[in-house]
Amino acid sequence: MTDSSSEVLAVETHDLWRIYQTGTQEVAALRGIELKLAPSSFIALKGRSGSGKTTLLNCIGGLDRPSRGTVRIFGEDVSSLNDADMTAWRREKVGFVFQSFGLLPTLSAYENVELILRIAGMGNKDRHNRAVECLKLVGLGKWIHHRPYELSGGQQQRLAIARALANRPKLILADEPTGELDSGTATDILGFFREIVNQEGLTMLVASHDALVDRFVDKILRMSDGQIIDEEVIEPQPA
Repeated sequence: MTDSSSEVLAVETHDLWRIYQTGTQEVAALRGIELKLAPSSFIALKGRSGSGKTTLLNCIGGLDRPSRGTVRIFGEDVSSLNDADMTAWRREKVGFVFQSFGLLPTLSAYENVELILRIAGMGNKDRHNRAVECLKLVGLGKWIHHRPYELSGGQQQRLAIARALANRPKLILADEPTGELDSGTATDILGFFREIVNQEGLTMLVASHDALVDRFVDKILRMSDGQIIDEEVIEPQPA
């Protein structure tokens, strides 16, 4: 994990609030979040359902807009972008991994990854090479022509990771990525997350209830009632 006070932070939020209107009442899902994440770090967000984990991920990733406050990703204030610029930024700069995988069932593994690159406007040859590269990186080189239903749960999550990596994002956000996996497969996926953070220099923020996550991350942030109430730095495990 990189730690330098002079470098640009991967993620920085200031006085971040997200307030929802429910009938005549306002509900604050986030309450003044102050967050600073170093580049090339693997961070876990933990807390009960309703604590604000997913809302925080969505505001950081541009899937939701803060009610007030700022979100800076590698120094760029993304909370001030208009809708068109936000869509373009999100497509180019952030990778998303979800509990439900979010794969297109009628497309092959290759096509699921290649589509992201096609949308980004990458040329045919580069698109093909990058899609194959990502699938090999996650261990699916032999399954590139298989459709999601022909893959195991762990393989489907690896495919979702390959798709998230396709545009070479510096930030990956994962929401309960092991929620539908057995413990053995979850351990494999979390270990793979650790590897790609180390090898690719990515920053990864994972919202999870899974106790297995604690073994792989650099830091745990605990949330309650829309606030970060505690943080724990995890000492590296001996080789």
